[in-house]
Amino acid sequence: METKVNDLIRRIQDNLHEFSKGQKLIANYIVNHYDKAAFMTAAKLGEVVGVSESTVVRFAIELGYDGYPKLQKVLRELIKSKLTAVQRIEVSSNRINEANILKSVLQSDMEKLKVTLEEMDQDSFNNVVESILNAKKIYILGVRSSAALAGFLGFYFNLIFDNVKLVHTTSVSEMFEQIVRAGKGDVVIGISFPRYSKRTVKAMQYVKSQGATAIAITDSKESPVALNADMSIIARSDMASFVDSLVAPLSVINAIIVAVGMRRKQQLFETFDRLERLWDEYQVYEKYDNVDPASKVDY
Repeated sequence: METKVNDLIRRIQDNLHEFSKGQKLIANYIVNHYDKAAFMTAAKLGEVVGVSESTVVRFAIELGYDGYPKLQKVLRELIKSKLTAVQRIEVSSNRINEANILKSVLQSDMEKLKVTLEEMDQDSFNNVVESILNAKKIYILGVRSSAALAGFLGFYFNLIFDNVKLVHTTSVSEMFEQIVRAGKGDVVIGISFPRYSKRTVKAMQYVKSQGATAIAITDSKESPVALNADMSIIARSDMASFVDSLVAPLSVINAIIVAVGMRRKQQLFETFDRLERLWDEYQVYEKYDNVDPASKVDY
């Protein structure tokens, strides 16, 4: 049985007296250096603490995991939400090839997209789309680095629906002022990735208590946002140094927009038809099809 992320360190500490001498060395290292252990192979961790690779594997099994990779996965989930910005820089410096940062970061992003696609629950995705389409009002929450994701979703949803509210906020009180009327029949989409925003979590708790459908877009079913939602869409994120890598979440949000738009195709066509005329009239976009006659060259 897999231990929940937030319980891992406590479980290790509570069972310390039951471990063998070698396992205690591993346990103490993980408790004190979980940020480094999360990115070590079983062989490397064993080398650092002075035990065999097989001892490390048995330690993971003793904790209730299928093997060391499962323990390592939970450690990585733990550090994403716990590390400070300074610690993130220290950890990522060991993972990123500084000689080719561009390649390292893009390869990491591609891997997160691949894992997100493999792990995506199509039924959960479809249920989220249906809930959005049937909502009386749609609220979108996202602060700090997730604000960019919320803004992107809000921009396109406003072209599809006439019942969207993108919550702009710099404080908990401002957020509650903007969602105070959310209730039964409404959908509230909370977007949050490590390090998770307390404001978004508290807002999700509130709207759910008011009967609104709370939808989380986050990186794990164990994230505090998902734990306070009625349904979740999971997209893998990572930390590229002090920066949050949100390529996979943005791609998933893009898929939500397209799925919703395809279901509202006729309304969307009419909206864009009107907008195109307005954009032309007010010269919103640069156009290259009108060539100045004076610039023509006769051959």
